[in-house]
Amino acid sequence: MTDLPAFSLLLPVYHGDSAAYLRRSFHSSVHDQTLRPSEVVLVEDGPVGAELTAQIVRLIETSPVPVVHVRISENAGLAVALTTGLAACTNDVVARMDADDVSLPERFAIQIPLIAAGHDLVGSGMWEFSEDASGTEIAGAERNPPTSAADIARYARFHDPFNHPTVVYTKSAVAAAGGYAPLGLMEDYWLFARMIAGGARARNTTERLVKYRVSSGAYRRRGGLKLLASELQLQRAFRRSGFTSTGQFVRNVAVRGGYRLIPEPVRRYFYRTLILRSRAL
Repeated sequence: MTDLPAFSLLLPVYHGDSAAYLRRSFHSSVHDQTLRPSEVVLVEDGPVGAELTAQIVRLIETSPVPVVHVRISENAGLAVALTTGLAACTNDVVARMDADDVSLPERFAIQIPLIAAGHDLVGSGMWEFSEDASGTEIAGAERNPPTSAADIARYARFHDPFNHPTVVYTKSAVAAAGGYAPLGLMEDYWLFARMIAGGARARNTTERLVKYRVSSGAYRRRGGLKLLASELQLQRAFRRSGFTSTGQFVRNVAVRGGYRLIPEPVRRYFYRTLILRSRAL
């Protein structure tokens, strides 16, 4: 592994995160990795409160790798937090992680060699999970994204082909695509579409390398008028840029837009039986 590139771990935190979840996320992505990042860039997106602040201090003090602590004075949203964090990353290779998910120990040992082999964007599959009142994990659905470059490009015209908390990418490829742009919870999809359209070499591993925490309101947050507006904004951006055809635009507005308006139980069923299943095809 001596020829593998050094890489940074980019981890944003905001006031809605849990201190306990953050600790587990950090430890799983740093302490427990068979291939550790050379640094962590922890972005504090606005004031986070006393409990999270104390946890961040403990994590920095006990980290086995250097931590760059970036503070944003007011909560600015994920796109700004990630853009700010990327600018602070020393390395061109950057791994993403969210403050409530869990990395498997071999995650970076599998993904970083793919970056070293010439890929610009590497994701993986993941498991959904939740916890009961006692803290016992409850296994959820598997999320298996398309793996080959051709399947990723095809699938991207309808659905995000990457699980955002699993990706490792190069700063240079992200910058070439214009970086993150605010787009109401769809910043990652818009970025990845532009990277794919611009010729970035993309790949997903067949392994599921991240456990994705699903809260009780996860499917509720995938719907509503606000998210519908973001969906329409995204689809218009796709059409204007030529990423989708007119027919694909109409299909996406009808299917993906309609998905935002159906009742939550129906949305949950639709996502688990159609969206997740289609990713595995």
